[in-house]
Amino acid sequence: MELLLYEKWSLSDIEVSDLGLHRYVNLKPVLFPHSSGRHSSQRFKKIEVNIVERFVNKLMRPGNNTGKKTMIMNAVEAAFQLVELKTGNNPVQVLVDAVVNAAPREETTRVSYGGVANHQAVDVAPLRRVDLALRFLTEGIRSSTFSTVKSLAEVIADELIAASRNETSSAGVRKKQELERIAYAAR
Repeated sequence: MELLLYEKWSLSDIEVSDLGLHRYVNLKPVLFPHSSGRHSSQRFKKIEVNIVERFVNKLMRPGNNTGKKTMIMNAVEAAFQLVELKTGNNPVQVLVDAVVNAAPREETTRVSYGGVANHQAVDVAPLRRVDLALRFLTEGIRSSTFSTVKSLAEVIADELIAASRNETSSAGVRKKQELERIAYAAR
């Protein structure tokens, strides 16, 4: 018997289109995205956490939603239902495509020579790419929930659909393009 996410969506047929991120996007079958923080005590253990749970955890940022994991999980489930209605695709595949499209390949770092600081373009490690993509998506979701009539689930669904289609209306894709543009200028 196969475990289905929220008893609705299969994780077995999900494909990660970016081979560099394949190892870091965990698609281990789970019923509910809640591992009770068993990954937090060891370095790089977050690789073993399902990508949906990592997305849910990133949505619980300081502020109104701190520690309200059940509420966020319910909102993500409702958003996944909206994504499935709007696109007809598996919503976990839409989430994975959004992460791949919002993951920057290049960024800048500060290099100082004798007191003069310059920015240098560097490649981004795959785990950091996934972390940045999740951060960009969730920050875009949080910023677009303010002063809007839409529910949290609708905002999540719209952001994921736009990012999975690589549209610039997605805050995550915009942030990625801005970061890569700055890195290109710093070469």
